[in-house]
Amino acid sequence: MLITHDTRCALDAVVDLVNSAPEPDGLADVAALRAFVQQHSISDVGELTEDDLSAVRAARTRFTDIFAAQDARSAAKLINELVAGAGTTPQLTDHDGFDWHVHYFAPGASVADHLAADGGMALAFFVVAGEQERLRRCAAPDCDHAFVDLSRNRSRRYCDSRTCGNRLHVAAYRARRKEATG
Repeated sequence: MLITHDTRCALDAVVDLVNSAPEPDGLADVAALRAFVQQHSISDVGELTEDDLSAVRAARTRFTDIFAAQDARSAAKLINELVAGAGTTPQLTDHDGFDWHVHYFAPGASVADHLAADGGMALAFFVVAGEQERLRRCAAPDCDHAFVDLSRNRSRRYCDSRTCGNRLHVAAYRARRKEATG
């Protein structure tokens, strides 16, 4: 599956948005939203307000529901609702040193509509390609972070192999060693 730069950026923003939900809330205030926007280089965003924060939190809930969808039909329904609500207006653009790519949000759209349109379309590409199962949750028992499995063989199980994956592999190794010596 070909993942273009803009699609990858949208996926990264969606995953980080979904993962901002656990306590403590990663979007606790407008300053946190501003940091999120800057971290993800979200373009064409004006002054952020409490209304923007509420709208982005609502979009986060909808993206969370998409990651929890049991099948492609359910995911497609949720994505269609999300993208339609954002009033998508696909436009070709080349900015900030990037070659031609498509923005799905309308000019002057709110940050929530921007995230919903671009992120929703990025997730839609996975459903269209029959790859909805790549939208996953971490398999670590004490972690529920979302991630997109972009591995060739669809084998990624953890949100981060250096933290969750390593921690579980070390624990399993120690348990095997204890069993062998005990």
